[in-house]
Amino acid sequence: MARAADALLLLSFGGPEGPDEVLPFLENVTRGRGVPPERLAEVAKHYLHFGGVSPINALNRDIIAAVERELTATGSRLPVYFGNRNWHPMVEDTLARMTADGVRSALVFPTSAWGGYSGCRQYDEDIARARAAVGPDAPELVKLRQYFDHPLLVAAFADAVRAARDTLPAPHRAVARLVFTAHSVPVGADAAAGPPVDGGRLYSRQVAEAARLCAAATGFDDYDVIWQSRSGPPHIPWLEPDIVDHLETLADKGFESVIVCPVGFVSDHLEVIWDLDNEAAEKAGELGLSFARAATPGTDPRFAEMVVELIGEHVCDVTPRRLGTVPGYGCTTDGAPCAVDCCAPSRRPAGR
Repeated sequence: MARAADALLLLSFGGPEGPDEVLPFLENVTRGRGVPPERLAEVAKHYLHFGGVSPINALNRDIIAAVERELTATGSRLPVYFGNRNWHPMVEDTLARMTADGVRSALVFPTSAWGGYSGCRQYDEDIARARAAVGPDAPELVKLRQYFDHPLLVAAFADAVRAARDTLPAPHRAVARLVFTAHSVPVGADAAAGPPVDGGRLYSRQVAEAARLCAAATGFDDYDVIWQSRSGPPHIPWLEPDIVDHLETLADKGFESVIVCPVGFVSDHLEVIWDLDNEAAEKAGELGLSFARAATPGTDPRFAEMVVELIGEHVCDVTPRRLGTVPGYGCTTDGAPCAVDCCAPSRRPAGR
């Protein structure tokens, strides 16, 4: 049944836009986790390598502009707002502005395609926190569903893989190893990801499904799904293998070229341009591997088209399009979890 919406809120992670903002931003990201100052200083070097500016806010503004153009082309006047979890514009401030503008009901597009705590549940918490900060006049907020297997997203990734393959030396293209990466999470968090009825591991299962769909669309029968950007204490197990370690494994097996597709990322966030374009590319060079990195889909026109299609599922009763068979959730109201005990910390194994 179609429902009215007054606005769209793009909800994201946030990032610094100058050197003086780096440490305050990282303190926001790690608040309550007991991360030592020396660790924050080490991570800050990654941002300072790029002038203290994370690309994420600018990329999100580009997505918003593309979505606005797509909405206009479809005859919609839905305004688009921008809010972040960890840096300005903070979602609480954005929601206060939406309330002052008279917005009573809004759809929320999170810049994560996935289930799991970090990919979904934490966005629910952002929504609930922002509404609590604004008070009883806050708009109703309906978060759009997980979109990891949307055909437009898969098509954008598939074309990016083809384009990356074409940048390799001609003799290497047909024999290049395709490697999909996504942000690693603690093994315990992945075990607890999703509603209990689905048995956990929703995040890693969705990543594997997106990789399968993209590989099939590009004609790769064999490929790898690995992880990147882990953090946290070394005694806590995270999803493995890591991209840098995996490159060594590929070289040991005799591969001479690799195509890396960051299927877990919407845009070229710092984790992409540092962990892949710097660390992984440097390691590949040391190993003698030809290295090509596929583009992320945020700049592809089909991404904005997908966002508008997701909006249409609510306001126009557009039938949801999905290619995969792994469950997808994420569509909830006012910060409610997808299901009872969904992605709950209490379900994570002790010590993780």
